[in-house]
Amino acid sequence: MRHGNKQNHLGRKKGHRDALLSNLANELIKHKRISTTLAKAKALRQYVEPLVTKSKDNTTHSRRVVFSYLKSKEAVSELFSTVAEKVASRPGGYTRVIRTGFRLGDGAETAMIELVDFNEVLTKSASPAKSGKKRTRRGSKTKSAAPTAPASSKQEEE
Repeated sequence: MRHGNKQNHLGRKKGHRDALLSNLANELIKHKRISTTLAKAKALRQYVEPLVTKSKDNTTHSRRVVFSYLKSKEAVSELFSTVAEKVASRPGGYTRVIRTGFRLGDGAETAMIELVDFNEVLTKSASPAKSGKKRTRRGSKTKSAAPTAPASSKQEEE
């Protein structure tokens, strides 16, 4: 029974699972977006998000802690330079999991996991909407229609 055990074991022993998540995290940091199974993507999200939070403060200790998880100097330097400066103002939620359907070979549900701030399509489309005037649904009547109504009623009275 798995009472109170939240970690998905992914059908692997601890050493194999740690190596898998470390390799997936390296690729996610290098490429900013990877495609994998849904279960691995959800497990990777829990693995990577604390590392991205640690990368916000660029100290020797936090670099060593992150290196103990990733085991790749290139990934650590990329995380602390490029990724950390983009997510500096974000309080959390650094990754996004998007379901992409089912794999033909075994029917496994696949997903794409990406770093949120590195999706140019969504960040470009979101920025013009925020810069414009805020729209509400109240007052849908046009201003030109309101003055004409009293004018026409005055003409009818005369």
